[in-house]
Amino acid sequence: MLDLIIKNGKCFIQEDFNNVEIGIKNGKIVKVGNIDTEAKEIIDAKNLLVLPGCIDTQVHFREPGSTDAEDLNTGSRAAILGGITSVFEMPNTNPPTSNKKEFEKKLNLAKGRMYTNHAFYFGATPDNYKELSDLKNLVGCCGIKLFAGSSTGNLLVDKEKDIENVFNHASKIVSVHSEDEEILNLRKKLREIGNVQSHNIWRNPECSISSTRKIVRIAKKYNKKVHILHITTKEEVDFLYQNKGNLTFEITPQHLTLSAPDCYNELGTYAQMNPPIRENSHQERLWYAVKNNINDLIGSDHAPHLKEKKDKQYPDTPSGMPGVQTLLPIMLNHVNEEKLTIRQLIRLICENPVKIFGIQNKGYIKENFDADLTLIDMNKVTIIDNKHIASKCGWTPFHGKKVKGFPIYTIINGSIKMKDGLILGEPTGRPILFS
Repeated sequence: MLDLIIKNGKCFIQEDFNNVEIGIKNGKIVKVGNIDTEAKEIIDAKNLLVLPGCIDTQVHFREPGSTDAEDLNTGSRAAILGGITSVFEMPNTNPPTSNKKEFEKKLNLAKGRMYTNHAFYFGATPDNYKELSDLKNLVGCCGIKLFAGSSTGNLLVDKEKDIENVFNHASKIVSVHSEDEEILNLRKKLREIGNVQSHNIWRNPECSISSTRKIVRIAKKYNKKVHILHITTKEEVDFLYQNKGNLTFEITPQHLTLSAPDCYNELGTYAQMNPPIRENSHQERLWYAVKNNINDLIGSDHAPHLKEKKDKQYPDTPSGMPGVQTLLPIMLNHVNEEKLTIRQLIRLICENPVKIFGIQNKGYIKENFDADLTLIDMNKVTIIDNKHIASKCGWTPFHGKKVKGFPIYTIINGSIKMKDGLILGEPTGRPILFS
């Protein structure tokens, strides 16, 4: 007897949607096709699309250190409500995840508390580069995170010699927050008290492209894989397109959906993030990258902060916004608006994370693969509302936005963890395995 059968849905298999049944047992997909076996549970997926489990490759769940805004449990709850089955979590916690002791601590904190499957970044510092040589077999490690600008604690790595040390010793892909710290410091005086619009002026396009050029040059020098996070400028899109190879890059839903100055007029400091939301000319180039299969991933950069901190006067306000729960609804709405195809979206949030990071047994609906699945209704219309946000921060920049297309089921390791907006069962997420 099988544990679960999904029938009557359109399943994304071999580059197309097919009306086939999926049989699941012991957390694995064991049969794709016509199934005549009984099961403990059956999902009638009529009018639903069945996707491989969606992966958010950039989240900040704030644990340890800032658990007033989020923790591993609440962040993973938000994720499954948004149809996300796996997450990559960032190291800028307190203490930072920048040594094996803290890494193991985080894995232990996740055990029995995270609904999603999960991997954690190992944070680079100016001093820990020798530890980066033997991360290949570190269970649950998705890569090395390098903050070239704007970080906390000891995670800022902005000097060229230190960046070179990171790439020279890196045994996994290096994912980079690419802003030029020197330019940031020189332009800091351009910030205006009480004027969040000046955030975008301070962190100008040159701040991003200058850093990205340097990072790519160094990665090429050492022949190492590099992934540039949250690209925001037209200059970066063009530059990165010209330098493809061991290079991949990511765009966030908010940079594809919000634009300056309107977002700052409407949301104030709630639109503040790093790198910033920019003007339409930049957003149009980001969409060019998406439509033409130039960019590689969509990640939320889920970075929640409490309202009481966001309500302070700029620039005494933190940068970042929640996004793990809204990534899929926002992008499905863009699919319905014909800004990209569902096939392209699956590539960006299911298949490419597997290819780029070497994830084992996920990203596709195949026999013997992990039974991580996201079932969506492309016709379901929903108004995103703060009261439905599971993150501790309790808000979203997309409050009040009407979207068409929504996750209905989130299945993780063969178990239904979300159905119609309800969280089911206990958290049983596991560390993601890499090849």
